[in-house]
Amino acid sequence: MRYPDEYREIRETFPDDFVFADYEGLVNYGCFQTRPADPYGNPWEIGIYHDECGCIFENRQRGVIGEVREALIKHDDWSDRASVRLPVECLQLDAEKINRFCDSTDRFVFANAWPRIFERIQFLRGSEQAFIDLALRPAGLSEVLGRFHDFHCRLLEAWANTRVDALLFQDDWGAQSSLLIDPALWLQMFKPLYRDYIDIAHAYGKKIFMHSDGYILEILPHLVELGLDAINCQVFCMGIDKLRQFKGRITFWGDVDKQHTLVTGTVADVEREVRQTHENLWDRGGCIAACEFGPGGKPENVRAVFETWEQLV
Repeated sequence: MRYPDEYREIRETFPDDFVFADYEGLVNYGCFQTRPADPYGNPWEIGIYHDECGCIFENRQRGVIGEVREALIKHDDWSDRASVRLPVECLQLDAEKINRFCDSTDRFVFANAWPRIFERIQFLRGSEQAFIDLALRPAGLSEVLGRFHDFHCRLLEAWANTRVDALLFQDDWGAQSSLLIDPALWLQMFKPLYRDYIDIAHAYGKKIFMHSDGYILEILPHLVELGLDAINCQVFCMGIDKLRQFKGRITFWGDVDKQHTLVTGTVADVEREVRQTHENLWDRGGCIAACEFGPGGKPENVRAVFETWEQLV
């Protein structure tokens, strides 16, 4: 929105090696479904947006996804959970169309699906109440969690039966300096679900990538143990010195410090961070250059990320 010419020039100079299946900023979401789900509104514009499950978001700043405006599950015992619908339309993929797309490009193709089980609880209840529910564990929570997990497994299997190269899932687990929940609770409730996602990908010969913002150091050893292929995380939020232990054990998929360096830093600051990433995490691979050109980011800093990386590899 602010730097269309600079953005276009960066994209043309450093073209993506990765591509989502017919994906450009979510505008084609559902284009490979024989019967698309029916979200309405625009998640990036000011106003109200309903996602494919009917969760309602209010966006107050253009370009930034909004917060849950109204919880779909209103009862603390989750007794009204029967009203929650699964977007089963997402399972009805046009595999022939997907395969034609994959065959048409020499780039690495991601599935156009992002299971997000932890965030789905927040979307259904609102973030504050979701954390309370995870502490109190009402009976209905487990049931809905199970329904969505089963749906996510079927969704990943549907995409795994196509010629895409990799599957993905995401959940933002980190605050600024710690996990958002007790790591013991994560191990009990969410690690088994992620194991299933990763096992599905590998059973079909696919790679699997995960995204999580924030400080997630406590769960990284478990993601490595599960065999996750690549993690998109905020490396400099955790401290690159703390991540050196994972060198050669998992691929770090970006990125430089988008909170500070890309916004207020200099080109020299960017170059230094990229070199630190290479020195600490690169091992005949093990890093994918990625950079989120988000609000506040300076075009010259974003460009420096890719210029520096090309010099190194």
